[in-house]
Amino acid sequence: MIELRTPAEIEAMKPAGEFVASTLTALHQRATVGMNLLELDKIAHRLIRERGAESCYLDYAPSFGSGPFGYVLCTSVNDAVLHGKPHSYSLQDGDLLTLDFAASVDGWVADSAISFVVGTPDPRDLALIDATERALAAAIEVAVVGNKTGDLSHAIGSVAADAGLSVNLEFGGHGVGRTMHGDPHVANDGRQGRGYPLREGLVIAIEPWFMQSTDKLVTAADGWTLKSADGSRTAHSEHTIAITADGPIVLTQRAE
Repeated sequence: MIELRTPAEIEAMKPAGEFVASTLTALHQRATVGMNLLELDKIAHRLIRERGAESCYLDYAPSFGSGPFGYVLCTSVNDAVLHGKPHSYSLQDGDLLTLDFAASVDGWVADSAISFVVGTPDPRDLALIDATERALAAAIEVAVVGNKTGDLSHAIGSVAADAGLSVNLEFGGHGVGRTMHGDPHVANDGRQGRGYPLREGLVIAIEPWFMQSTDKLVTAADGWTLKSADGSRTAHSEHTIAITADGPIVLTQRAE
């Protein structure tokens, strides 16, 4: 079911967005060469506890995962792109890391993801990250009342095509509210003018994720982490936004 939020409810969602954004900023700063992924998860867990928030991941057990996730942060490294389950791995110079984080504050959820290179960057990795960020910005630009979800999908897919990237359609954006995943689905490619109408009060997570040289995924042995089928690098950018009469509000906007 697709739910529309009142202006007061969107205002009430802002603290969740601010907390998710500030947590990702803090984790980005801590994710240096030698940092263990499990330590990053512990930091996120501490920040959740200090804020009085709730994790959306800890006991999450959807059909596409293998049992409860068990952690509060998704950590996807290099060829891993989605649902990266934290494990004992110390970050190496040049690793491409994606952090995906969702939390609930006062009963409202926000969801966001960032990708960045730890240590010395490879220009190809930076170009891939830039493509996801440009795709996210392009989708947000057309996230206005009167357009449709297909317009968001087309904006994302057009950036991918211009960058020479193919797009996987198995996972994409989604509604956000009292729970982390809801309707409507927002694919990362599609046709303009198709799909669900963007109405005032709709809150969605838009999340372009690309792989350098494939559109096929494989699941790691942990039953959760999704990787590129050919081992190529991956990147993922995500924001939770609210559709309003005055344009989109990025609830998970991070400080520069």
